[in-house]
Amino acid sequence: MHAPDPRTPLSTSVKALAALKRDGLVERIGLSNVTVGQIEEARRITEIDSVQVELSVWNDAALLSGVVAHCIAHDLQLLAYRPIGGRKSAARTASHPVLGAIAAEHEVSPADIALAWLTDLSGLIVPLPGVTRTATAIASVRAQRLTLTESDRRMLDDAFPAGRRLKGGHSVVVPSRRDAEVVMVMGLPGAGKTTMTSQFVSEGYERLNRDQAGGTLKALSMELDRTLADGASRIVLDNTYTSRKSRAEVIQAAAAHGVPVRGVWLSTSVDDAQINAASRLVTRYGRLPGDQELTALRRTDVAAFLPTVQFRYQRELEPPDVAEGFSRVDVVPFVRRAPEGHRQGAVIVWTDDGLVDPTLAGRLRMYRDAGRLILGLSWQPGVSDGTRTPEQVAADLARLSDIAGFAIETEYCPHAAGPPRCWCRKPLPGLGVLLIHRHRLDPAQCVYVGSAHVDPGYARKLGFTYYAPGDLPPI
Repeated sequence: MHAPDPRTPLSTSVKALAALKRDGLVERIGLSNVTVGQIEEARRITEIDSVQVELSVWNDAALLSGVVAHCIAHDLQLLAYRPIGGRKSAARTASHPVLGAIAAEHEVSPADIALAWLTDLSGLIVPLPGVTRTATAIASVRAQRLTLTESDRRMLDDAFPAGRRLKGGHSVVVPSRRDAEVVMVMGLPGAGKTTMTSQFVSEGYERLNRDQAGGTLKALSMELDRTLADGASRIVLDNTYTSRKSRAEVIQAAAAHGVPVRGVWLSTSVDDAQINAASRLVTRYGRLPGDQELTALRRTDVAAFLPTVQFRYQRELEPPDVAEGFSRVDVVPFVRRAPEGHRQGAVIVWTDDGLVDPTLAGRLRMYRDAGRLILGLSWQPGVSDGTRTPEQVAADLARLSDIAGFAIETEYCPHAAGPPRCWCRKPLPGLGVLLIHRHRLDPAQCVYVGSAHVDPGYARKLGFTYYAPGDLPPI
């Protein structure tokens, strides 16, 4: 399997391969471009014979992510594609001083040493160079016959330190300081990391954050190294460390100073993270910015991201595990509390598809007379594609109020169909969040009425009680 399909559960793909093997159509099964968690999931379904990942002196992601170590620990052959880094890396391979020095000692090329570094990591690693010329094929065989000396290995470990993690005697430093700690707060965008981090800051931890300092996660790991070297003893980091690779660089930097790393995993669901993200936007801007405005705001406001960001992080997520090198991992469940002072109840109706008929209107009047607000939601994509004007939409919504016999305040999403580019289109919760903030609604006292298949889940996400149009009970 060349790569997991983000649109298909991994188990579905692996079961299909297992069926081919069971029917005698294939002899063995391999996976490519997978994480440790995906390998484990696949092995629970069927036997896996090999794993293929990109691996070279220039690409150590599979080492940092733990995939290489996992394969070696479970006796899985690991096929390393692009083992010299591809054509773009040819020049720096040829000119690298360490590779060149060792190559001269063995009377081979620097590329041969780069391949020998791979095969020396483990007998289970098989480099797959792109052999298109006779000379390349000969070099590949020659590299596998090379025997590196201990001096060669020390030089290579210094130049390419990720390989040390696989070798006895060259492992990263075991954390030994009890007077210091690095904390990594992890979770989806909108999971509540900033709130959690503020608690650590109040306890005296120094915060390091890429969004504040600028730069990359790798640069932040280097900043952590400098900060620990300067004598800091308690540090908290709270960027979205979704992968083992991104976390490994932090763990290695801390371990080099003998400092343990504690993981704090906010297990916030994507539904709750969506509510949090939309709430922050409404609180800051009093509205829900559209996609183009969000893109512009993102330059100065890290909270102004598109919903697709959360979906992407959810797909790429590798939950933290003590086996990565954490001293421990604390799992913190998310608990939503009603906003302070929000006590108003409401009936919120999806106004499209002619839901507001005389029967429903009569029920809505009963709820209005009992003190509930009556509010509406709608989707009007014609505004975005130019087939309708905001004035035409306003006129249609006014007619709905005429049918009901009283004014219904209605918010609508004007954006087109397709991948979600806004927070206001159902089933994303933006419009419901907007009404909650505007009218200080208590979700536990709110009812949502709609007929679409996504409506029950939409209501549940917002904390509303759901009813189909014909089922709204009298009050």
